[in-house]
Amino acid sequence: MVHLERIRVHPIKSFDAVSVTAGEIVDNGGLARDRRYAIVEQPSETNATGESVGQYVNGKREPRVHHLEATYDLERETVTVSERGCDETNTFHLELDRDCFASWLSDYFGYPVEVVRDDEGGFPDDTDASGPTVISTGTLEAVASWYDGIDADEMCRRLRPNLVLDAPAFWEDRLYDAPGQVVPFDIGSVALRGVNPCQRCVVPTRDPDTGEKTEGFRETFVERREATLPEWAGEAWFDHYFRLMINTRVPDLSWGETLSVDDPVSVGETAVDPNPAD
Repeated sequence: MVHLERIRVHPIKSFDAVSVTAGEIVDNGGLARDRRYAIVEQPSETNATGESVGQYVNGKREPRVHHLEATYDLERETVTVSERGCDETNTFHLELDRDCFASWLSDYFGYPVEVVRDDEGGFPDDTDASGPTVISTGTLEAVASWYDGIDADEMCRRLRPNLVLDAPAFWEDRLYDAPGQVVPFDIGSVALRGVNPCQRCVVPTRDPDTGEKTEGFRETFVERREATLPEWAGEAWFDHYFRLMINTRVPDLSWGETLSVDDPVSVGETAVDPNPAD
């Protein structure tokens, strides 16, 4: 039976992940601690309501993010950061030392940044389908095999999923259907709705340690994804084939529930999306 093999959270958006054995679903359907913090450029403009806004400092816009290595003590709420390959490390409490952390990052990037926090769902990439992202062990292995010198662990770091299921390649493509529909599924006591296959950005095309572009990554991916797309995939989503991993929503009845490693997965019948994107 398919079960949950791994839970991965990224306490700081775009930084390294950490594996946990259990994770609570917080308000708005996100995974506790996942992308709770984000790095943003100090606001230089205002939005329509007059609020200051700043752009994310993430791997899409700032390749130097890849050069930073981060480890966490989740209980103490600390992060230890260093440049990859450098012996010097710096440890910051994510609340008490947040200004110091922002100052260190500003020096590193060469422009002023802030570290911001959101406890209600964090800072997901897909704000419509903001639940945990899902992929299978078989998919990570299969996609890694498309490239020389890339293994499943590296592919996982490139794709940055939250939940890794012990399942065959592309099994998770069962967890979405046509636009306007969702696929309900349960992991243990947590109800989720599969919404769509994740549209990938530039980040997976780069070495997660150096930020260097892997030549031909996207072209190979698109060709092989189209050739291996399973018959159960909701093909209507594939205006292009640079899509992999499942975006989900968690209905509010499961907010406060906990996902645990080894929880079984069960899939329900496709249903009309009760909260379609505009």
